[in-house]
Amino acid sequence: MKINKQEIIENHCYTKLVYERINKKLGTNFSKDESEHLILKVLKETSIENYQKIGKNFYVTSKEFNIKITINSNTFRIITVDKVIR
Repeated sequence: MKINKQEIIENHCYTKLVYERINKKLGTNFSKDESEHLILKVLKETSIENYQKIGKNFYVTSKEFNIKITINSNTFRIITVDKVIR
């Protein structure tokens, strides 16, 4: 299956609880706008080679930002963001 990066960028969305989850997992205290800005920046700047679809989720891994974003492939909702352990 081919991954459409532009479709993910244009359609990704957030639940109310994901903002808290992002801050908890990354150890940050970002506002909603800061979280959304980070996610969008990572989605745009990460090459398609670092996008994967496994099961019902997309995984976008950014070595530059040291994070992995998990996105539901049906709804494009951001599920979580994890630090990448090197």
